Amino acid sequence: MRPASGAQTARSRGGVVLAEASWPEGGDGVPAVVPGFVHSGFAPLVVAVADRCLRRRYGEGPLPAGNRTAVVLVSASGDRASAAHVRATVAAGGRIGPLFFFQSVPNSVAGHVAARWGLDGPVVCLNPTGDARAEGAAEADLLLYDGDAAQALLVLIEQAPDGTPGEATAVLLGEGTRQ
Repeated sequence: MRPASGAQTARSRGGVVLAEASWPEGGDGVPAVVPGFVHSGFAPLVVAVADRCLRRRYGEGPLPAGNRTAVVLVSASGDRASAAHVRATVAAGGRIGPLFFFQSVPNSVAGHVAARWGLDGPVVCLNPTGDARAEGAAEADLLLYDGDAAQALLVLIEQAPDGTPGEATAVLLGEGTRQ
């Protein structure tokens, strides 16, 4: 995934880009560990980019109650590292611990971000079949347009297949003026 460019900050059907961030940005190393998530860099990457984006708009959280901010997490590959670990453990006849229920990591970390920031809108996870950014933005626009949310935090994440942390972009969409 590529970080958002200036050309992509135009008004969408549902709102404007209020803030955006990517990981890595200059000087970034490995994102901080997130308690409750093991083995994989997927959750730390989501939390790091979401925090960065929301801080750019609001400073420190949580947001006030009634903010109706949705989280839309989009990933074509999901949590690669955990999936590979589970696959190898099963192939070797081993037992998988409950924290490796890898299918739940995207949902769990999206919920973690929502709870951490007090986001009280819907939480949606997508596995795109085409352009991840376009599909995620369309879902966010739908939530805004239908009134299900006043803002939507769109998080696009892909882990690198070689085990390196990967890249993520977060975009906060809603009504208002870009900061």
